[in-house]
Amino acid sequence: MTDISDEPIGDQLEPTVALDRAALDGASELLRALSAPVRIAIVLQLLEQERCVHELVGALGVTQPLISQHLRVLKAAGVVSGQRNGREILYHLVDDHLAHIVTDAVAHATERTE
Repeated sequence: MTDISDEPIGDQLEPTVALDRAALDGASELLRALSAPVRIAIVLQLLEQERCVHELVGALGVTQPLISQHLRVLKAAGVVSGQRNGREILYHLVDDHLAHIVTDAVAHATERTE
């Protein structure tokens, strides 16, 4: 049996990608940040367009403190970024890879329920 901390698993992915422990830890942190349904919903909203907190509150029907808490987690994980626009902060996805992860996960979950 092989310990994942010793062997890269890049053979299972693209040939040019050699995964080491740091890459696995980073992927784990990213998936952990995306693990809450509200955070997935936030990512899907930001996939459509950048939004401020009150727009996310209205779209998702959850409280402002809860949205802010989830945005902090997503921001710390590098999933979203915010840019001040007057009194508001407009949040957007950092890159398209993140949107693909979430949309693929939702599509997979939808296929399993059909």
